[in-house]
Amino acid sequence: MSNKKTYSNFEEIDRDLKILRLKSEIAKEELKLSLHDTKEELSPNKLILGFAGGVATSPILLKFLMPLLSYGITRLFNKNK
Repeated sequence: MSNKKTYSNFEEIDRDLKILRLKSEIAKEELKLSLHDTKEELSPNKLILGFAGGVATSPILLKFLMPLLSYGITRLFNKNK
């Protein structure tokens, strides 16, 4: 099977070429937006906030960190007495 289009005049060719150019420009702009969004999501601030949020909501990490925090707070209060 062949998907080749048969044109009857140059206007049809020009129209299809214009459509293809516009589709290409749209694809380039979408790629630029996607790249911008990716750069924004990978910024140091977002990475740190994402990591901190993940740590704060991770029950496994909280289970291990709570004794350390408790120990540190106890030492801090005992040191001040």
